[in-house]
Amino acid sequence: MSGLFTRNRIIGLVVAAAIFAVDQFIKWLVIEPLRLREVYLIELLPFFDLRYTENRGVSLGLFEATSMEMRWLLVAVTAVIALVVLVWMMREKALADIVGLGMILGGALGNIRDRYLLSYVIDYADFHIGDFRPFLIFNVADAAITIGVVIILARSFFVREKDAETHEPAKQPAES
Repeated sequence: MSGLFTRNRIIGLVVAAAIFAVDQFIKWLVIEPLRLREVYLIELLPFFDLRYTENRGVSLGLFEATSMEMRWLLVAVTAVIALVVLVWMMREKALADIVGLGMILGGALGNIRDRYLLSYVIDYADFHIGDFRPFLIFNVADAAITIGVVIILARSFFVREKDAETHEPAKQPAES
């Protein structure tokens, strides 16, 4: 299959759609049946709780939207970033890169939908070791974005260097 929709790109789009769907389903689950918004905290394991949080910022709570203008600016900026990721994914050929980009795209779309509809992103996953929290409270979309970025970075640092080494041009014999 040639052209825009190759097998790998379709897989990337399916990954993005799956991440989006799982993210939205789990957010619905913690809000509606589990009523996390009302109970605020559900202790599941000694190191993992469900804790309701409304994130009005972006990564690490930065750039908090304190007005409607800021909210829509964040929606617009994250939508542009998602569009760039989509274009990048549709130009990429390597399946691992496409899957990483699909994870980023699906996560971004899940968080954009929250911000668009609610003016904040619903976060609920609280991983901790006692009182130590190595991460802020997050959601499936955040985890997918993080894993996708790690895949892209790891491949850019390690895989491409190996490709460059194996595809070095043959040396020409020395002239006498």
